[in-house]
Order: sequence, then structure tokens, then C-alpha cells
Amino acid sequence: MANIRIVHEHGLTPKKARAAAQKVADKIASDYDMEVEWEGDVLYFERSGVQGALTLEKQVVEVEIKLGFLMSAFAGTIEEKIRDNIDKVFV
Repeated sequence: MANIRIVHEHGLTPKKARAAAQKVADKIASDYDMEVEWEGDVLYFERSGVQGALTLEKQVVEVEIKLGFLMSAFAGTIEEKIRDNIDKVFV
């Protein structure tokens, strides 16, 4: 199993940060066929072999992902894609 943790600082308002997080979630859901669901300021996403959460804080977005055995082979690629997506929308 592999774990991915991404912490990214931002200067967005809460409303804009949530919109940016939704864009990240939509991309994750599309790329990896995942279900996503908000609970307060935490966006959970899941599919077979992958569980994760995107947490919005005042000036930080944090993503934590747990990959199962088969998906762990793609950890580097998954992390890179998510980092790139976060960098693009949290500006």
C-alpha cells in the first residue's frame, strides 16, 4: 500500500477555495472513476483500491490518499497529476 499526502498553501476566499476544490474533485472523479462527497469542509473520494480526502482550511488545502496494493504502482503518476491540478486551480 502507498500513501500520498499533498499540502498546498493558498490565498483564496472560502467560497473560491471550495470552488477550486470542486474542480480538483471533478478531475479526480473523471480521471479515476471515483465517487466524491462533501462533509463540511472535507471532500471524500473513493473507489476500489483508493480512499482519500481533500480538506479545506483557511489558507491550506490538504489531500491525503491511501492506495491499495494494485494502485500503489501508480502512486507517482497519481500524485503528480493531482499536484498539477491543485497548482492550476488554487492560485
